[in-house]
Amino acid sequence: QVQLVESGGGVVQPGGSLRLSCAASGRILGIYDMGWYRQAPGKQRELVAGITNGGSTNYADSVKGRFTISRDNAKHTVYLQMTSLKAEDTAVHYCNGEILSRAELVTRRPYWGQGTQVTVSS
Repeated sequence: QVQLVESGGGVVQPGGSLRLSCAASGRILGIYDMGWYRQAPGKQRELVAGITNGGSTNYADSVKGRFTISRDNAKHTVYLQMTSLKAEDTAVHYCNGEILSRAELVTRRPYWGQGTQVTVSS
């Protein structure tokens, strides 16, 4: 069973930084597009940043210039470096990966982590 586990969340003051990590484990044959999403109370889940298997990145306008997404394919891990954090960044952050597993030899499917809480407050 493929599993994605996020880590690195916590409470930080405005202007601070956090680095989120999401490590995939299991019987993985390939990992393709990956991304970070966030969901605040009463809000829909939104894409924060995405990265393709080729390394192309895309960011929500609200985080552009402040966040950086990266991946380490050897470690099956995607990162989100967050700087200049604002109160509006407070949300549960989820990682997503399009993964081909040994149990699904043909079909890629999205996998989701359980989320890590980021709280920006003074």
